[in-house]
Amino acid sequence: MNFKKSYSYGKQSISFKDIWEVVKTLRSNWLTQGPKVKEFEQALCDYTGAKYCVVVSNGTAALHLAVLSLGISKGDEVITSPITFLASSNAILYSGGIVKFADIDEKTACIDPIQIEKQIIDKTKAIMPIHFAGQSCDMEKIFNIAKNHNLFVIEDAAHGLGSEYKGCKVGSCKYSDITTFSFHPVKNITTGEGGAITTNNKDIYEKLLMLRAHGITKNKNLLTKNDGPWYYEQHYLGFNYRITDIQCALGISQLKRLDKFIKRRRDIVEVYKTEFENDDRFSLLEEKEYSKAAFHIFPVLINFEKVKIGKKELFENLKKEGLFLQVHYIPVYLQPYYKMFGFKNGDFPNSEEHYKRTISLPLYIELRKNDLKNIVKIIKKIVV
Repeated sequence: MNFKKSYSYGKQSISFKDIWEVVKTLRSNWLTQGPKVKEFEQALCDYTGAKYCVVVSNGTAALHLAVLSLGISKGDEVITSPITFLASSNAILYSGGIVKFADIDEKTACIDPIQIEKQIIDKTKAIMPIHFAGQSCDMEKIFNIAKNHNLFVIEDAAHGLGSEYKGCKVGSCKYSDITTFSFHPVKNITTGEGGAITTNNKDIYEKLLMLRAHGITKNKNLLTKNDGPWYYEQHYLGFNYRITDIQCALGISQLKRLDKFIKRRRDIVEVYKTEFENDDRFSLLEEKEYSKAAFHIFPVLINFEKVKIGKKELFENLKKEGLFLQVHYIPVYLQPYYKMFGFKNGDFPNSEEHYKRTISLPLYIELRKNDLKNIVKIIKKIVV
């Protein structure tokens, strides 16, 4: 009996060494809040070039704490991209802030600095660029806009671990106050669930540590008094966003393989580019000269005006052939929940056009030459 091979748009790569590192931690004296947490944080600092890192339970928690750590609260506006997962803008709402969107650059699907400036008013407190698909936004331009208006910059780098901008790793915070990462299984490295926040600001770092753990500190330099070695104080209304040593052991092991992961991802992307760039049924996003993308995903835009098949039918037919792809993303403001804020169809035309045309192809390191050949063959057969 023949079984058709299937492909998802992304998945994790777990080695025997990854498993062994987790096993060693399971057999140790610490399962959570132990030495692996700090070791993972230091490894991320070493990799990104940031001074400080706080690892947390997931990428959404990272975004939430990033927003809170900057003092964003009720009535403060934060500008972000509509082409992102809901967690980006939801984190602004969690703090009581107001979400403002700026349209994307149609060539990159990253937020357009020109559109950011159009959204800035007196209530604006921060800009949250999204490094879409692993390509860095034009951070120097965004940072200069922020400086001119006395705004914070939060980089949502859920897609961007391992990416570079003008020779610096995303997460270095050279052009931002804070950067967040996600370690969900489809990301470039995984801890199962998990996230991280990097910053070069010590005050923000110390606040993040407290917000991660119920708002509590035992840091002698921050205590108002000290009754003894057991003593702690709550300084903020924090959360239980802690990550385990088990997850961090996996993260440390995965991080050692990240550069190899990225090389393989970029090799796969080159195959896709070669296959699709000269076919007028398809368009590709542009990788800017300032960015070296880690390629968390690889979107291809279908020129539906040149083919007979529609997007829904396309997805259904691809599933029959074993291709389980994804769309990144439905513009956030088109979600029913966001309608209450007055957003409507037509507000951000580049984002809506991107959504209508985009599909994300399979991209993970286990894909081999024959797999890629098969994937391309299926897509070209169906897109007619």
